[in-house]
Amino acid sequence: MVIGIRPTVDFAFKQIFGNRKHAAVTIHFLNAVLGGVPRITHVEFRDSKLGQESESDKLSILDIRATDEHGRSINIEMQTTVPAGMSQRLAYYASRLYVSQMTEVTRYTELRPAISICVLTKLMFPAIADLHLDFRLREAGGRLLTDDLQIHLLELPKLRVTAENVRHASPIEQWAFFLKFAQDLTRNEIQQLFPDPEFSEAAGVLEMISLTPAEHQLYEDRLKVQKDEDARLEGARQEGEASGLRKGELRGSIKRLQQILGLTEPAAAELAELSEAQLSKLEGELECQLGERPR
Repeated sequence: MVIGIRPTVDFAFKQIFGNRKHAAVTIHFLNAVLGGVPRITHVEFRDSKLGQESESDKLSILDIRATDEHGRSINIEMQTTVPAGMSQRLAYYASRLYVSQMTEVTRYTELRPAISICVLTKLMFPAIADLHLDFRLREAGGRLLTDDLQIHLLELPKLRVTAENVRHASPIEQWAFFLKFAQDLTRNEIQQLFPDPEFSEAAGVLEMISLTPAEHQLYEDRLKVQKDEDARLEGARQEGEASGLRKGELRGSIKRLQQILGLTEPAAAELAELSEAQLSKLEGELECQLGERPR
């Protein structure tokens, strides 16, 4: 029987990567993303709340905070939406991780790197083909200023690995495949597809959620919230597209009426700044002027 639990639902994601009982899974994932240099062998989990900036954060953001034996602060985040200001929020969270080390007696040379890892089920950089994006502070020519601030993105829709070649893929590609498809696989299939035992351990976590009524209900509750949020955003997108079409029609109608009336047409930029209500009002006023003209 397939597992049937999506790893990208925040409850399941936290059970896999934020669980002290399964620290080996988290360590394996971190080494996959960070390239294993320096290799992580131990993590300590910390308070996972960096602070939620809005109601939408509560619906779409999961933070898992850890510190490795190298003193690096690491934040693992699951994102099922790409809200406005996402780039700024990622920079803000990574900066908060870094600044939180500072005390009155801390010297700058004692600060350790702060690393933020964000797994995305939606595309943030659709024009870039890379599955894994690694952002650091660099000079325009590429010279590194410091790697003390790092933001890693793992955009799951960009995965090109298949079940036929995933066993020989890179560790980060294997985790992307697991996160994207584990719900449709059986425990035995996962053991056959992935060479490392951490994947089987992660699958066991998902199985436990499906077999434990209380945990399964928590999972279903969070899945419903996630679906509702997706539907809300899709509705807002469609509404925005419809509004854009309507505004385009109104601008076209206004220009035609102005031409008929012999009026000076405003610049396209001026019309673009008007709301749908303002455009509709202007169209109505021009239609009244046209109706009042002597025939």
